[in-house]
Amino acid sequence: GFFVNTLVLPIDLSDNPCFRDLLLRVREVTLGAYIHQDLPFEKLVEELVPTRSLSYSPLFQVMFVLHNAPRTDLKLTDLSSRWLPTKSTTAMFDLTLMMADTERGLTATFTYNTHLFYPATIERMQQHFQVLLSGIVAHPEQPVSDLPLLTNEERQQVLFTWNETQYPQQNGCIHELFEAQAERIPAAEAVIFGSTSLSYGQLNAQANQLAHFLRKLGVKPEMRIGICMQRSPEMIVGLLAIFKAGGAYVPLDPSYPPERLSFMLADAQVSILLTQQAISGQLPAHTAHVLCLDTIETVIAEEPASNPEPTAMADNLAYVIYTSGSTGQPKGVAIEHRNAVLLLNWSKTLYMSEDLRGVLASTSICFDLSVFELFVPLSRGGTVILAENVLHIPTLPAANTITLINTVPSALTELLRVERLPHSVRTINLAGEPIPSALVEQAYSYDTVQRIFNLYGPSEDTTYSTYALLAQASDGPPPIGRPLANKQIYLLDQALQPVPVGIPGELYIGGDGLARGYLNRPELTAQRFIPHPFVGTLIADQLSEARHESGVVDRNFKQGSTTSEPGSRLYKTGDLARYLSDGTIEYLGRSDYQVKLRGYRIELGEVEAFLRQHAQVLEAVAIIREDVPGDKRLVAYLVTQAQHELSTSSLRSFLKEKLPDYMIPSAFVILEALPLTLNGKVDRNKLPTPEEQSLTLSAAYTAPQTDTEQTIAVLWQEVLHREKVGIYDNFFDLGGHSLLLPLLQHKLQTAFQRKLSMLDLFQHTTISAQAAYIQQQDQHAESSFQHSQEHAATRRMALRRQRQIRQQLGSGEALEVRHDE
Repeated sequence: GFFVNTLVLPIDLSDNPCFRDLLLRVREVTLGAYIHQDLPFEKLVEELVPTRSLSYSPLFQVMFVLHNAPRTDLKLTDLSSRWLPTKSTTAMFDLTLMMADTERGLTATFTYNTHLFYPATIERMQQHFQVLLSGIVAHPEQPVSDLPLLTNEERQQVLFTWNETQYPQQNGCIHELFEAQAERIPAAEAVIFGSTSLSYGQLNAQANQLAHFLRKLGVKPEMRIGICMQRSPEMIVGLLAIFKAGGAYVPLDPSYPPERLSFMLADAQVSILLTQQAISGQLPAHTAHVLCLDTIETVIAEEPASNPEPTAMADNLAYVIYTSGSTGQPKGVAIEHRNAVLLLNWSKTLYMSEDLRGVLASTSICFDLSVFELFVPLSRGGTVILAENVLHIPTLPAANTITLINTVPSALTELLRVERLPHSVRTINLAGEPIPSALVEQAYSYDTVQRIFNLYGPSEDTTYSTYALLAQASDGPPPIGRPLANKQIYLLDQALQPVPVGIPGELYIGGDGLARGYLNRPELTAQRFIPHPFVGTLIADQLSEARHESGVVDRNFKQGSTTSEPGSRLYKTGDLARYLSDGTIEYLGRSDYQVKLRGYRIELGEVEAFLRQHAQVLEAVAIIREDVPGDKRLVAYLVTQAQHELSTSSLRSFLKEKLPDYMIPSAFVILEALPLTLNGKVDRNKLPTPEEQSLTLSAAYTAPQTDTEQTIAVLWQEVLHREKVGIYDNFFDLGGHSLLLPLLQHKLQTAFQRKLSMLDLFQHTTISAQAAYIQQQDQHAESSFQHSQEHAATRRMALRRQRQIRQQLGSGEALEVRHDE
């Protein structure tokens, strides 16, 4: 029989012990296990009844075996014997390390599951194991997190070779690159919005006039100027004028709740606010000086159209973009001109002039994707095509001149679903979300689409940090690629040590794109922007000097080695990633509770903090769910006071006063208690799937009655993936969001052969209201047709009378004029 019994041994690595202490812990655990070594492993499994699965072994998946019994040849009278090596083709566990004490020393053999590991991974693991053992022997007093794993060659590769991104940096400011293009091609189209456009010369002149006006109001470098405007050429004039005056812009979305706008205005200490008359009355109380640009056009037009004398420098503030904050308040990311100019200069290495001939700009200026959409084409002589939403492309007069789309995968999915991607598009930039391989293949099916890029990066590193050109066919998830020019990527463990190829680590970013920090948040800045633990060439030069007699690099020599030069910090992203064997990076997810939904960055802690402010909510947890493939949604789980009933509408109304629409959950689930793990934390994996009616809606179910209501109801069911909808249910209460509404708009327009306004659909959010709206459109169209018919008849009678008068005048007859003529 198999006269060996398996022991399951847990190893305690808490508190990061040194190896000597760890060895004592292992000794205690092992001796304790030997007391019960006679208990058969099979009996242990039988009693514990663990969850069984064909994909892994119960209780443990990694085994260590030490053959330390002496091997002696059997001496028999009529037989001779010798040991023969054997080969196994079956792995009992995910990974087994078998070691034997032989005359030649310790020998080791790895047996592994080929579904989980590549041969190259195991070969690297063998090398890492030898480096680890050598490091233990040389420094057993080191904490286990500091013990070496990587060979010198691997360390050089992941820290330096794959971060060789040097590119000549062009000094200056964002607007100066635009001014150079305005001087070079003044007549070329710079901005198109609907049926209107501005040339480079016109845009530059208007921005100059506003900049001169702002200078008279005292705008200077480092001054933060708010801008809260509807998307329009005037908005771009405002952004450029702020740059030219020397200030930095703080974007404010008119649709944000007053409470959020009030916080941002106060936190940024906005001194001047550019807006429009229709918006100014909706703004909360603040201390900024308000300029309604559409009411002072004549005053601004009196200012010079020439470029103002430059006052801002490359290291001055360019803009402050607010992102979601885990503490319940948004945080402002402060970006300098040199950070953004690096992005603009890098674009020259990847995008040709033909790519930038028509760049769709559909992202709100409150999000950093807009920096690419607006300032890359304007710095390169391209044309910006403004749109409210990427799904509005079909309604744009300039749709067939769009050559580059910069958007999120979920938006592109909807655009392809309605088959409205213009055939003029050459290049597609995707960012903000994981990209399904099927989506890439579908987009490449358009003959004109030549390149699709996956771009990754947080606002704290000026929009983009890595890029990858995606292949038309891929077996796995598309990688996020390699770092941009003058940027570095480090994948580190919890001790800030580089991880081997294939091993997950937290992604840190270095280089010239790093933000100044968080506005007015020095503690958070110090927490997320850490001193650079690697000094570049210093490490490379000292590798040979830092070796121990064992040949292992002493990695402690890096401690405290930082510089004051740009790039001497690393930004801690919280993202998990791993290196592939060719040096490209694969994104794996988050290490915390920050999420991306339809490209929007959301701190779940901020959503939860505001939910807990509701008088009837005791506890709250928010998560992202994808119960329908491709349809991610934000779901909130609540524990409430028992005597109170809550409705989806009341909760949405409460949150709408505090959070932007994209941060409001699409479903709310009431629980008696939140599921907890053994250590008392919320077990998010055990939160239940929301039912169709997780919370009561504000209105009782009423079935569709008219043909129009029934048609709309069917379309709602398709878009929302629901079996039943009532005519008084709210579209957003049922899980609708900013990407589904344009899809519904397309379906309604197709079904009713009517052009329906997106704004009107936002205002009519029930089936009943939409049916009345469509019927009103029909009546208006019929009335307009009758009016046009009557007008045409009147016009014909008038023309006949004119001919009669001309004939009378030409013949000399007496002219009879009626009293109504």
